[in-house]
Amino acid sequence: MALLDLDPEVVATARRLAATAAEPVVAIAKAHTTVAVERATLRLAGITGADSTHRAGDVPWVNRVVDTVREHCGLEHGAVLPVFDALRRHDLATLTELAEATAAGQVRYTLPEGRARARALTAARAAVTRGLRTVDRNRARRDKLVAKLGDPPRRPWIYLIVATGDIDEDVLQAQNAARSGADVIAVIRSTGQSLLDYVPEGATHHGFAGTYATQENFRIMRAALDEVSQEVGRYVRLTNYASGLCMPEIAVLAGLQRLDMMLNDSMYGILFRDINPIRTFVDQRFSRQVHARAGIIINTGEDNYLTTADAVDAAHTVTVSQLLNERFAHEAGLPDHLLGLGHAFEIDPKVPESFRLELAHALLARELFPDAPLKWMPPTKHMTGDVFKGYLLDGFFNLAGLLTGQSILLVGMMTEAVVTPFLSDRDLALANVRYVLDAAGGLREDFRPAPDGLIVKRAHQVLGDAVDLLGRIVDDGLLDAIAAGTFGLMKRPADGGRGADGVIPKADGYANPAAELLEATP
Repeated sequence: MALLDLDPEVVATARRLAATAAEPVVAIAKAHTTVAVERATLRLAGITGADSTHRAGDVPWVNRVVDTVREHCGLEHGAVLPVFDALRRHDLATLTELAEATAAGQVRYTLPEGRARARALTAARAAVTRGLRTVDRNRARRDKLVAKLGDPPRRPWIYLIVATGDIDEDVLQAQNAARSGADVIAVIRSTGQSLLDYVPEGATHHGFAGTYATQENFRIMRAALDEVSQEVGRYVRLTNYASGLCMPEIAVLAGLQRLDMMLNDSMYGILFRDINPIRTFVDQRFSRQVHARAGIIINTGEDNYLTTADAVDAAHTVTVSQLLNERFAHEAGLPDHLLGLGHAFEIDPKVPESFRLELAHALLARELFPDAPLKWMPPTKHMTGDVFKGYLLDGFFNLAGLLTGQSILLVGMMTEAVVTPFLSDRDLALANVRYVLDAAGGLREDFRPAPDGLIVKRAHQVLGDAVDLLGRIVDDGLLDAIAAGTFGLMKRPADGGRGADGVIPKADGYANPAAELLEATP
C-alpha cells in the first residue's frame, strides 16, 4: 500500500535520467572484456584446479591459461578461440590437460582462422553450454526444494552473517543460526579477497575475519544448509560475495554450486576497493547476466555510502545509486524479483527525530521499488561499546524494517564494529529480531504517516534531491561524477584503480559463447 503519495511523473523522470546516465557506461561495458570475464567463461567450459607446483603458491589453472593466451596472441578476440584451437591441435582431452601442458611450456597459442576458427568456436560453445546446463539444473533444484520445504513463513527474511575464517566452523555456526531462526546465511569473505586477481581453490581454514570464497567452500556450505533445511522445514538460503577483481568468476562458481544470493553492486568495488571503474562495469554486467540465468538474488551495497558520508545529507545519493543499480540490472537481464537493492539504518541516533527520518528513507526505497526484495542493513557507524544502547538501537532498526515492509533484514549485533561478535551475541541478536517480529508482526497495517508530516515530506525531499543529482550526472557523465566523489565521498577517476591492466577492448570478430548465450537468456 502506497503511503507516500509519490508523484508518478517525478518517479518516471528519475528512472529516465538513470537510464540516460547509465547508457554510455553500458556501451563501454559491451565494447570491452576483462581477464576475469575470460576466466569465468573458461570456468563455465569446465576448467578447474590449480598448479600446486608454483613457487608463489597455488595458481588456478584458469589464470595460467588466460595469462598465457594474452601473452601469446592477446585477448582482443577472446580466450576461447585460441584455447579450443590448441586443445584440438594438441589432441588433448580436457582443459585441465591443456593447462598442465601450458605450464610446462608445451603449448603455443594462436588465433585460428577459417575452418579452424569455426571448429574451435563450435567446441567452445558446446563446453560452455554444458556448464550453463549445470547452472540451469541448480536453479530447477532450488525451485523444487522451495516447493517441497517452503519459504520462511514471514517477511522480512532474517539474514545472519558467519565469519570465522574456517569453513568447518562456519558450517557449525550456520546450522545453529538456522535452528535459531535465520533464513539466509551470509558467509563473509576473508579480508582482502576482493583485491586478489584469482579465486583460491579448495576448502580453506585460515581466512582473516572471514572465509575465502572458493568453489569447494560453496559446495560444503550448500550441502550443510540443505541438511539443516530438511531439519527445520524451510529452505535456508546461502549468500556470498560476487565483487572485487574476480566478480564474474565468483558469479559462475555460485551458479555451479547453487548459491541463492550474491553481494553484487555496480559501483562498490570502484568506491570502496579502488578497482578501476571500467573493469568494474564490464565485470558487473557479465556477473549479473550469470545471476539472472542462475536465479540468484543480488544484494547491492548502497549501505556502504553511509559509512563514509552523512546519512541525512547524503540520503539522496543512496536513492540515485539504487536507481542506477536497477537500470544496470535490468539491462543485464536481471528482473525485479532478483534485485535486492540495499539501504541502511545509519543516522546518528543523536539527531532529533532520527527514527522518523530512517522511516522516511526506508519507506521511500520500498515504494520506489515495490517488486524488489530490498535488503535493509543495520546500524554500524554509530554503534559503541555500550552494548545496552547498541541492543536498543538494533531493536529500533528491526522495528523500522517491519513497519516499512523490508524484504531481507540483516541481523544487527550490539557488538558490531566493536569486536567480532561471539556466538552468544548472535543468539541475542536473533532473539531481538524474533521479539520485534512476534510483538509487532501486524503493526504495519496500522502504520499511516501523516500526509503533511515529517516522514512524507522528507521522502519527497530526498526523491527531489535525487532527481536533481541525476540531472547533473547526465550532464557531466557518470564516470566523471564518480571521479568527483559523488558517492560515499570517494573520488575514483576512470583511468585509475586496481585491475585497469586487465581491461581489453574487443576486436572485430571477438568471440565468447558464454556472453552470447547469456545475452539470449529470456
